[in-house]
Amino acid sequence: MRAPKSLAFAAAAGLLVVGCSNEEPSGSPAPSTSTSTPSATPTPTPTPSATPSTPKPAGPQTRTAAELKKALMALADLPPGFSIESDQAAEGGDITASSKNAACAKLVALTNADTPPGSKASAIESYSGGQEGPFIDEQIDAMGTPQAVAALQNSFRSAIRSCKTLTLRVPNEGSSTVQVREVSPPQAGTTPVAVRFTATSGPLEGLELTMVTTGVADVVIALTVMGFPEDVAGATETAVTKAKKTLKTTNSGT
Repeated sequence: MRAPKSLAFAAAAGLLVVGCSNEEPSGSPAPSTSTSTPSATPTPTPTPSATPSTPKPAGPQTRTAAELKKALMALADLPPGFSIESDQAAEGGDITASSKNAACAKLVALTNADTPPGSKASAIESYSGGQEGPFIDEQIDAMGTPQAVAALQNSFRSAIRSCKTLTLRVPNEGSSTVQVREVSPPQAGTTPVAVRFTATSGPLEGLELTMVTTGVADVVIALTVMGFPEDVAGATETAVTKAKKTLKTTNSGT
């Protein structure tokens, strides 16, 4: 959930989600028309069914950084023309967020942190769709349990709603005022949250980024996208699908 270091983002567009329909057979059995005398044979007493046991909550899931790295999107998951940004693209220092408004303190902390609070392991990758983009930054953090993921998502949503503007400092360039606005997230993963950052002044003026965070079982995926709405939706669906398949989750939602 950090501010992008290199503004190197990639996006995957044009992906569709196809649902399956499980329809029940139509029609009801015809009622019996028999008029025979009821049998005198006593009705057997049904055997009491066993009371189903309540499943015990699963313990914290342990993930490694290497495991999370494999769950990140690969070039094979993206349309042709994308490339992975090298670490050299991030040289020159981080973009940092700040605000004089106390209500923005939580969002500033989340934006500047390398990993979110409670993260047990983390992996990140940056992609570029060419000089003109689109671009994406993907980060996966292991939180241990789905409950911890939900708590983080609620905290992030609250932080977004409490803050209207931030200042982003670009190393060797200066500072930009950025508007903060919650937007509708793509419906992929669990408890998805989305925020749009729009720079209105300074070296980043005109730049617009959308960040989406969503849960996949015990991990949270954060995607920062510079591109069209369909790029945001496509990248989110691709990232969630890849994480589910790689991490073999079964209760992450869609």
